[in-house]
Amino acid sequence: MKRTKFMALLLCVTMVLSGCGSMNNTTKGGLLGAGGGAALGAIIGGIAGKGKGAAIGAAIGTAVGAGAGVIIGKKMDKAAAEAAAIEGAQVEQVTDNNGLQAVKVTFDSGILFGTGASNLSAAAQASLSKFANNVLKQNAGMDVEIYGYTDNQGWKNSTAEQSKQKNINLSQQRAQSVSSYLLSCGVPAAQVKGVTGLGEDNPVADNTTAAGREQNRRVEVYMYASQEMIQQAEAGTLQ
Repeated sequence: MKRTKFMALLLCVTMVLSGCGSMNNTTKGGLLGAGGGAALGAIIGGIAGKGKGAAIGAAIGTAVGAGAGVIIGKKMDKAAAEAAAIEGAQVEQVTDNNGLQAVKVTFDSGILFGTGASNLSAAAQASLSKFANNVLKQNAGMDVEIYGYTDNQGWKNSTAEQSKQKNINLSQQRAQSVSSYLLSCGVPAAQVKGVTGLGEDNPVADNTTAAGREQNRRVEVYMYASQEMIQQAEAGTLQ
């Protein structure tokens, strides 16, 4: 049994390293679901989601079967397509810590915020309203986590340590602004499992350029299978 799980793990890691991004969620869901659950998801999530994939996912305590992985993968494919239709949203496929496919949606600062600000523009509200109504409310069985980020620019009349803390505070305010607006659009509060500001950590671009800093000032929304959704997929009742 241990050898079988190891071979499944090795196969999936090899596929990730060799470009399994060309596979859709349905296919990957079955392979990953068959691979052994949380440990596999943490490894692959760390690769595919820059570490974030390993941090999300309902704690179910047992491995998810291949059949359930395929069913959940189909749902994630649909949610990813719906999210990709929202202006200003960048969609990626990542893996949660149960070895199941999840959806990462990134909203950049050009859509959401002015420099150093956390208030939402009219354009941002329009995009988030569509995201709430066309994606999140249509996938109420998926849990959501929201992360805010900043670039690494310092604040006037502040030390480096003070600037870093101010950036954490600003990123939290940005994440909270997005969460609050989504809730005002009718997204159930119980669906949002976390709202976190990570400041200048985990940059996705070069902070020494203006273009890079703009990319780093972002909000990320993760959609992943809730415990109830996993149980329904295992029972074959997930619609």
